Amino acid sequence: MQKNVMKRAYGTSARLFILLLAALALITAGCSDEKGFIDFTQRAAEPVAPVAEKPLVIAFAPVMSPEATRQPYERMTAYIAEKLGRPVVMVQKRGAAELDQLVAAGEADVAFLSTGGYTAYHGHEPIELFAMVETKGTILYRTFVIVAADSPIKDFTSLKGCVFAFVDPLSHSGRLAVDYRLLEEGLTPEQYFSRTFYTHHHDKSIWAVANHLADGASIDNQIYEHIQQTNPQLAAKVRIIDELAVAPTGPIVVRRNLAAAEKEKLRRIFYEMADDEAMRSVLQSAVIDRFVPPEGALYEPLRQKFLAHERLSGE
Repeated sequence: MQKNVMKRAYGTSARLFILLLAALALITAGCSDEKGFIDFTQRAAEPVAPVAEKPLVIAFAPVMSPEATRQPYERMTAYIAEKLGRPVVMVQKRGAAELDQLVAAGEADVAFLSTGGYTAYHGHEPIELFAMVETKGTILYRTFVIVAADSPIKDFTSLKGCVFAFVDPLSHSGRLAVDYRLLEEGLTPEQYFSRTFYTHHHDKSIWAVANHLADGASIDNQIYEHIQQTNPQLAAKVRIIDELAVAPTGPIVVRRNLAAAEKEKLRRIFYEMADDEAMRSVLQSAVIDRFVPPEGALYEPLRQKFLAHERLSGE
């Protein structure tokens, strides 16, 4: 009996000794600095993704049908991106007013404004003239008033009470030049014509007159001459009955707060683009020979006319 009690006591002591050794081993392992130890309470550092460079945004509104002008502007955008060595994206707006709004909101770094769009611009985002378009050796263009080739209308006066096609509310040759002509008589197009509508592109205004959807229209002479070369059958269906005052071509503008180094790079790229043989045909398909330094004073008389036009319209 006594022997069994001693045996059980010995066994209990041995088990306690073994448990003590195991506890000491765990404590020693926890305090060690072995490379194989993994602390699951620590989260692995997540990889930091590189920040994508913000692209330069170039915006424009086509003066001819998009299918006729989008491709050359895409080519110009790709060319500029290659020369800058950074991403460049193109944004296309439907008309001059939409383009002005985009620029005013600071959402475009570079914009191809129309003449009327620039003279009407009064957005919150400060912009500066960057370049002008030269075509056939000039930075000026005229406004042609056209009628159908078989129309009995002989002059602008004969269009009173007729249906007239405009291009865009802020297009100089496609609207404002006619407004300024009528402004001299204290009239508006709504008072002068029986009905007016917008085609949104110069070539479509030519088509509208050629197909007798409108009795007359006002268009950019450079676009008319381009259509004579590319679509002579269409050009032959209309004739010119009047020419309105000359105006400077639509300018290219940049955000004023664009980095100076960036502006200088862009200026060099635009001014030298026509020297690249591969780009000459691209520019010409957009009715551009080359980009030249701007002459800001040319736009001031038109700006004053636009202000007078706004006052008469009550805007």
